[in-house]
Amino acid sequence: MTFKIIHQTHYNFDSDVFLEPHYLRFRPQQSAYLNVKEVSITVSPQPKGHKVIQDEEQNIIDFCWFEGMTDELKITSTTLLETKAFNPFEFLVYPQKFNQLPFHYEDLHKKLLFSTLEGQFISQDLLDYGNAILKMSNFNTIPYLTLLTKQLHEDFKVEYRAVGSPLAPDETFHLKRGSCRDLSWMQIHLLRQQGIAARFVSGYYYFEMTPPEYELHAWVEVFLPGSGWVGLDPSHGILSGNTHFPLASSAYSVQTMPVSGGIRGSASSQLITHLSIETL
Repeated sequence: MTFKIIHQTHYNFDSDVFLEPHYLRFRPQQSAYLNVKEVSITVSPQPKGHKVIQDEEQNIIDFCWFEGMTDELKITSTTLLETKAFNPFEFLVYPQKFNQLPFHYEDLHKKLLFSTLEGQFISQDLLDYGNAILKMSNFNTIPYLTLLTKQLHEDFKVEYRAVGSPLAPDETFHLKRGSCRDLSWMQIHLLRQQGIAARFVSGYYYFEMTPPEYELHAWVEVFLPGSGWVGLDPSHGILSGNTHFPLASSAYSVQTMPVSGGIRGSASSQLITHLSIETL
C-alpha cells in the first residue's frame, strides 16, 4: 500500500526575528516493512544553508541555517511511503533466557543501551501497577509487554495536547489520562525500572477515521536480543505495525521534536500545524 503524507508546520511571529539554526525531523525511517520512496521538504524563508545529517542516535535530520529577519517560519514535508505485509509478532527472542523477566543484558549491550536504561524516580504505586501485570503474565517477557500495553490503553484516557514536553510519569499515572507522549513516557520509565531498555518514538500512525484528522503520534520501543527494537503503542493498546511511520527515536523525548531551534528577538509566536495522510 502506498501513502502520501503532507505535514505543514507554520510559526507566526508578532514581530521580526532572526532564526537560529534549526533541526527538522520529518523524514520517516526506512525499515524492512517500510520503503520511503520520496521525501520533499520546503522551508520558508529559504535557508542560507541546508544539509541532511545523522544525529547521535542515527535519526535523519534536516539541518538548516538562515540569514536576515522574518516574521514567520513555514515548513512543509511531503512524503511517499510504500508499506509491505508485516506481522508484529513474527520475531524470536534469543538467547531464550530473555523470554523470562527479570533479565540482564550482556555487558556490551548494557554499554550500547545505557541511555535507554537510565530511568528516573517513579512512585511505588506506579511500580506496583507494573509488577501486578508482570505477575499476571507469569513473568514471561512478551506476554508482559503486550498485556501492559493493552492495560495502559484500557486504564488511561488518551487526550490531545498540542504542545509541551511529556508529563512526569507519576503525574500521568495519578491523573489516569494523558497525551500519547505522556503515556509513552510513563511506560518507558516503568520498563526501565524493570531493567528493560526502552526509548521514545515520534512519528505518524495511520488508521481510517472520519473525518480524517491526523496528528503527530508517539509510542515506545523496547530492545529485545534477537528481535531488536520492538514497538509498543500504549495509546491504542497494540504492538506497532506497518502503519506506524517513525520519524525519530531517542532515549530522550526532547530529541524527537519535529522542529528544534531558537530565535533572536522578543517576539511571541503562534504555531499552526496540519497533517494529512492518504492512501494512493
